[in-house]
Amino acid sequence: MEDGAQQLGHCMVDMKELNADPEGLSAAGAVHKSKRPQVEFSLACNDLVASGGDRKPNALVQVAVIDPHKQHLISHTCTEIVEANGDPLFLTGVTFPSEYHASPETLVKLTVYDAKDKNQESSSLVGSATFSVGELLRAKDERLTLSLRYSDGACAAGTVVVSRLKMGEMEEVDVDHITTDVPSHKCPLVCESASHAGIDRENNPPTGPVFKNPICKVYRFQTEDSKWMLVREQMEECTLSFSVPKQLLSLYIQEDMSRVQDLRELGELSPHWDNLRKEVMTRYGGIISSYQETFAELDKITGRSFKPSCCKAQKSLQFIPINLHTQRMRVTCPKKTDAFYDIVTVGAPAAHFQGFKCGGLQRLLSRYEAEKKSFSTAYQCIYYSPQHTAKAQEVLSTMSLLQPLITSLAEQLLQAAQEHSCPGLRDALKNLSDKTEQFVHTLKDELVKSALLALHAARPGYVSKSQKQNPAQGGQHQGRVLQGAEQSPSPAQGLPGHSPATSTTDGTAMCNNVDGSQNPHPLMRGEGAPLKHQDSIPHHKEYDEEEWDRVWANVAKCLNCVIAMVDKLLEEDNSKQEPVPEQQQQQQQLADVIISHNPGTWKEQLCPLVTRLKECVMEVVEKARRGMTFVLLQEAACSIPQGFLLQQRRDVVFSQALAALACGFVMRLYAGMQDQGFLRQLHLVGLVAQFESLLSTYSEEIGMLEDMEVGISDLQRVLFQITEAQTDDFRDLQPLVCGRRDHFTVEVPLPRLVFQSLPAEIREGKPLRVFPVMFNVGINEQQTIAERFGDITLQERINQRNFETLEAYYKSLSEKLPLECLPSFQTQADLKELLETLGQNVVTKKRKNVEILWIAATICRRLNGIRFTSCKSAKDRTSMSVTLEQCALLRDEHQLSKDFFIRALDCMRSRLTQGDVGQWDDPEAGGPTDNKPASRHFYPIALLLVSSHLLVVWLILSLVFLLAKYQ
Repeated sequence: MEDGAQQLGHCMVDMKELNADPEGLSAAGAVHKSKRPQVEFSLACNDLVASGGDRKPNALVQVAVIDPHKQHLISHTCTEIVEANGDPLFLTGVTFPSEYHASPETLVKLTVYDAKDKNQESSSLVGSATFSVGELLRAKDERLTLSLRYSDGACAAGTVVVSRLKMGEMEEVDVDHITTDVPSHKCPLVCESASHAGIDRENNPPTGPVFKNPICKVYRFQTEDSKWMLVREQMEECTLSFSVPKQLLSLYIQEDMSRVQDLRELGELSPHWDNLRKEVMTRYGGIISSYQETFAELDKITGRSFKPSCCKAQKSLQFIPINLHTQRMRVTCPKKTDAFYDIVTVGAPAAHFQGFKCGGLQRLLSRYEAEKKSFSTAYQCIYYSPQHTAKAQEVLSTMSLLQPLITSLAEQLLQAAQEHSCPGLRDALKNLSDKTEQFVHTLKDELVKSALLALHAARPGYVSKSQKQNPAQGGQHQGRVLQGAEQSPSPAQGLPGHSPATSTTDGTAMCNNVDGSQNPHPLMRGEGAPLKHQDSIPHHKEYDEEEWDRVWANVAKCLNCVIAMVDKLLEEDNSKQEPVPEQQQQQQQLADVIISHNPGTWKEQLCPLVTRLKECVMEVVEKARRGMTFVLLQEAACSIPQGFLLQQRRDVVFSQALAALACGFVMRLYAGMQDQGFLRQLHLVGLVAQFESLLSTYSEEIGMLEDMEVGISDLQRVLFQITEAQTDDFRDLQPLVCGRRDHFTVEVPLPRLVFQSLPAEIREGKPLRVFPVMFNVGINEQQTIAERFGDITLQERINQRNFETLEAYYKSLSEKLPLECLPSFQTQADLKELLETLGQNVVTKKRKNVEILWIAATICRRLNGIRFTSCKSAKDRTSMSVTLEQCALLRDEHQLSKDFFIRALDCMRSRLTQGDVGQWDDPEAGGPTDNKPASRHFYPIALLLVSSHLLVVWLILSLVFLLAKYQ
């Protein structure tokens, strides 16, 4: 794709910005139609004569708009070149979308040129004609035939025919210039499109309130039955390109500031640990400062909705995805349901500012984990695996969510008691019980217990007490805490559950500024995995290891008291005396004991118990937070400085990936709002998001691919949630991101009427999952070098791993949802067969096996998924892939004539159509001139000089080119 709509759109008339007054949403989720009609028309010419007279012209039409107020030309668009045809029928039409301020008085100027050669290096004026939009709308059959004239007003040979097109109201039109021998048959019925359910042709499904600056192109292509289809491309920018990274930056800053505050609240530590804490806090401070600076720079940017590729290495824009755009292809066949095909194009999520000299994230993380154990020894820390670190982050995250929730539910319970509401009391108790049990289950983990023990050992008094208890060690190093097992048995041996046989191991204890060897008891962490040598934590016999068990067990006891009291209150309120089961009798006896000491109203009786529950929960939270913070302190200390740099790189890559995913999710959601099968799939299973990557496995693109692999994989931590917007205002319909690095939730607000039409599960806030998969096949010349002389194992591993993910998703989908809910296509290939074919291609050793991409894309559409296409900058390779995919869909799903396939592809890929109209001189600004851009066949000289053989080939080809040109 081009570098966004600003480059694509310089040939377009100024488009209305949508951020000031966006289109509203109707109750059905559709965009309110503008009162201004959407003006689209096709062009054809008759009786054109070439300037030389000895050949037929290569015609094209430049379209410009005359502003009735400013009285000057504005270049709008240009058709494709139809070669050697005096009566050309142009497939590329002209569109004035409803967002453009086109009035009946708007004048349109059509200028016909004869391109003397296909390379467009010279052209001559054939003639021009002018008409107003009102004339076209008032004309019979909305069709004008205009005579071409020269700039001096003299008549020129030929006419131009302007015919209005109505997308969604396409009728059978007469084929004047093209005939085929294909038997006539009806256009195919498209039940559902690639990424959308079939939608009424009068309602263009909205792309959502987060998209702006649409760039539209319209084409007409012939089908195999000699009828016409209308194809409309619409590319848009996305406000999420900037809003999501800015929200993530704010969350990163908050999380790191919270981490610094937690480190401060750890309390007094020994000199060794205190120094490490200060160093870690300094590193966090540097990251916070850098992120705040970046956020301030992004906050200054207004108006822009995408980052062009020329800015990909700019520091202030490193969190912004490159060239993030959406593209929708709408297909209309005569008297048939419209079909819509969506795709998101974006540059590969990668840390371009940091560079790829040492590789990308995947390689750097593997190397870092291998070296972290040696770092832990050097910094005298306990080595925690990535699983333990992730568990610590999960505990902190869960506590931060559940603790305020439990407090809120406890208040609801008291409120229900005050209102003397039995149903409210039952509901509040059930919710409180569920969340408290979840809270207790989260903290019932050996990692928390061992972390608290390690924190106790890091206190300043720990060493001094050990020295007093071991006077023989007085002359030794301060860090020598315990002697070997042969001199002093481990104090853990006396504790329940510890046996002498397992109390001693060889290794070094790295905590509380210790550097000597000892034989402490190997604690169990996580899922029962023992800590090894540097993982060992010295026990202090004065530390009560059972204290933590008692603390979190008190929460469960307090909850039981609350439950017993509520049951007693409800029983007393029940007028019917029924036999009481034995189990309930025990709870009633407990409640009777409590009530005997605390008579009064329901609230008065419940208040002390609820208060005690909240106090116990807070006590547990404080202890667990300190323990988990100490785990993360040790992990961060072992990470200095490499770990912090990797975290920054990972933040950058994830920010770009999440912005693209949120963009695709919102577009897919709005398009499928009326598809009950899609909505059912959304909350039962989730959606697959398929990223098609065209990066090579050569040079710096290897680093980009390694970054992208980790970034796409990290999207598994993201959940989506649909919420009801407070108002229908544009600002209230913007998605919101919340959470921490280990887990993010994207909230997508919808207008009230739209929200009410959703299934109950979605309305109740059920988290919606997305399954990201990525397939990569390099297609450029660098990939040729990599396949012949390099290594492509990275690409093979990525494709194999993501195929397994896609296969698992299909298995889960087929178990929970009938496949009849999925879209139906003209090409009724079985999904299971497609997966088998994809699996075979993934393991097949074949150069540039693009079948992998084709099959994966087909499976994604069949699964109602979200399609993404990426290369380095989302320009050349991406545009080639998207246009080829679109033409293939027209051929397979809409019976595009085989004779028109190449022409359709050329129309969509024509750079002239996308805006190179500036090279065609306006005859009123002077006479027609021959524009001769520098010949492009000279540019590869520097590359060819590397080989004498290639240089000879280049010289021969250049000589042939020059001879052919000037013959």
